Amino acid sequence: MILFNPKCQAFSSELSTIPQRFSQEGEIIYDSRNQIRIIKLSNGTEVCVKRFHAPRALNCLIYSLGIRKPKGERAFEYPSRLLIEGIETPITMAYIEHRNMGLLRESYLISEKCPYSHCLYELGDAPRGTYENLALALAQMTARMHEAGILHQDFSPGNILWEKLADGYHFSLVDINRMYFGKVGMKQGCSNFVRLWGPKRFLSIIVREYARLRNFDADECERILMERRARFWEHYKIKRKIKFTLEL
Repeated sequence: MILFNPKCQAFSSELSTIPQRFSQEGEIIYDSRNQIRIIKLSNGTEVCVKRFHAPRALNCLIYSLGIRKPKGERAFEYPSRLLIEGIETPITMAYIEHRNMGLLRESYLISEKCPYSHCLYELGDAPRGTYENLALALAQMTARMHEAGILHQDFSPGNILWEKLADGYHFSLVDINRMYFGKVGMKQGCSNFVRLWGPKRFLSIIVREYARLRNFDADECERILMERRARFWEHYKIKRKIKFTLEL
């Protein structure tokens, strides 16, 4: 199966060959179970290609039988729902599936490359005076997104790209195959920040501005976030090394 964004039909022939070229071309920017490469098209346009590994066991059946859409297909469809609400995310160009005997194997999501050069990993050990305005802007973007009934369920540092432009901070969300669409309440909204890196004060600024914008009680929002953040990172550090100074 191949799905193309109608606005990208001019590239359809070239995009359809990317799975055959994927392993030999481009720059690897992420390499784990899934792999992401930046590949240049013949006209010089750089695209971001994510190869999803063949799903395992039960998930393979769930996706192959159409019980649930595969991650890549969801990620192909979701950007339109964000963009219509003014939430930035790279435009998806194509989604390509490989199947064997009807079972889903590798799949490929091809998107425009995001021009923003920063991600929130940089806030890990940021000193005071460097993050306050960024924190306020991130809170404002998130509040607007939640008010529109959109919640990114993997709202983590590597999935929030940003740049400071002439008119202020801009954010672009990536890896959006896990999304929730519906009413976002106070507990769900405040808990969305638990995975973020950075000083405790950075998170405090974010959640208190978020509470103000959504007419929530700021003290209660901060309590919810800090309690759930502490639980998340205490559990995280059992299995993985934390790469910033964690304040609980």
